[in-house]
Amino acid sequence: MPQFIAMAQPAPRTSESRAVSGAWEGRRIGITGAGGELGRALTRRLRQRGAWVVALSHRPQPKAQDSLTGPQEWVRWSCGKEEELDSTLRRLDVLVLNHGINPGGDQSPESLSQALDVNALSQWRLLQRFEQLERTTDQHADAPELWVNTSEAEIQPAMSPAYELSKRLIGQLVSLRWSAPRRERANLPKLRKLVLGPFRSELNPIGVMSADFVAGQILWQAGIGLPLIIVTPNPLTLLVMPLTELGRLLYNRIFRINHPDR
Repeated sequence: MPQFIAMAQPAPRTSESRAVSGAWEGRRIGITGAGGELGRALTRRLRQRGAWVVALSHRPQPKAQDSLTGPQEWVRWSCGKEEELDSTLRRLDVLVLNHGINPGGDQSPESLSQALDVNALSQWRLLQRFEQLERTTDQHADAPELWVNTSEAEIQPAMSPAYELSKRLIGQLVSLRWSAPRRERANLPKLRKLVLGPFRSELNPIGVMSADFVAGQILWQAGIGLPLIIVTPNPLTLLVMPLTELGRLLYNRIFRINHPDR
């Protein structure tokens, strides 16, 4: 598809990026994993653009928090209890699924199960709930959006088998939702995938990019309408990821079974 092929080219910085800075003004944006490096960076940048940020985190709210750069709301939740977030999700314009864990080389059944549940299955459950919730919105308001952070580990090694496995699973699930017929997706939130290279965080202290740089690139690319957002210093990812999505799209649609009664 043309939009995937176009994403293979790195996004240049131009004056156009300033024109889209008002895209988030007044929008309610929920971010899971808001206590991590990327979550905090996204919160700061969205607050600067006038957004109302709701932190969705398993951590307690920090006692010392900057009222100008931190989230305006803090909601605690835990994996497996996604239904408790329904009232919060219903009020959001954008949901960013950004939570995750990295067990490194730990390949015990317990660590594998936890990585799959946190990195993939809980995100899948939240994705479905956000899609299915009924919302009362102004007809002139922007359509709701759903962003899923899958990482480069979806297509290449990350020195953590459990992390790679879980990221590939959620990445494939998002690709399946993308391949749904247009009429099925017509009334659903706009779906974006975030494919991010190594940035410095608790999960990866030796990342080559800063979380703030990554957050800025995410908002810039989302602001110009890209559904596949790639931020990486690796040029191969810029080429391979769009081609991977195109191949999945064709495969999923060829073998899709249509149910006329649904």
